[in-house]
Amino acid sequence: MKVLKFGGTSVGSPQRMKDVCRLITEDGQQKLVVLSAMSGTTNSLVEIAQYLQGGSKAGADDVINRLRAKYYAHVPELLSKKANQDKVQKFLEDKFAFLQSFQTSGFSEKEEKTILAQGELISTFMVTTYLQEQGIKAVLLPALDFMKTDADAEPDMNFISEKACAQLAANPGMQIYITQGFICRNACGDIDNLQRGGSDYTASIVGAAIKADEIQIWTD
Repeated sequence: MKVLKFGGTSVGSPQRMKDVCRLITEDGQQKLVVLSAMSGTTNSLVEIAQYLQGGSKAGADDVINRLRAKYYAHVPELLSKKANQDKVQKFLEDKFAFLQSFQTSGFSEKEEKTILAQGELISTFMVTTYLQEQGIKAVLLPALDFMKTDADAEPDMNFISEKACAQLAANPGMQIYITQGFICRNACGDIDNLQRGGSDYTASIVGAAIKADEIQIWTD
């Protein structure tokens, strides 16, 4: 199996998402595809966290509302079937409601890391839904179920290998497996990230863990 990674610019618009999907499916081969958040999203999420950290709930809500409007406009551009549009719309509603649930009091690095993870969760859900709409056998494998760092903040390769292989085995016969770059869980089980450039790191780690035939990093 090949492991491919695409950055935020590669999935930065509905058309770019479609282009990536065409690229990863045209040869009919089985692949695991690691995706970043849509370009600009992580910056907005950082801004939201900064507002909350600084005690400005109104500032955070303003950025959230602008990000929400941007994503809502993408849905009909990406998907043609109403059932799929409704499915993604509901997912987005839940994600943005979750972002608005954060309060300024008690805001910590733990909450910040959780906020920063939402971009990858959204982009991968949208791309997987589009692939399925196109009749491709595709499934989303949540990185938070298998990407884990140890007490030294290094990849827990035994855990990653065991859990990633189990996820693949539980979803046989798929052409495309989609997962998130950048995000993981730490030794305490909390949501964490692999810092900027972490999507490349995810692809390399997962590729090694599942003994991939090839790893390709598509730079933006």
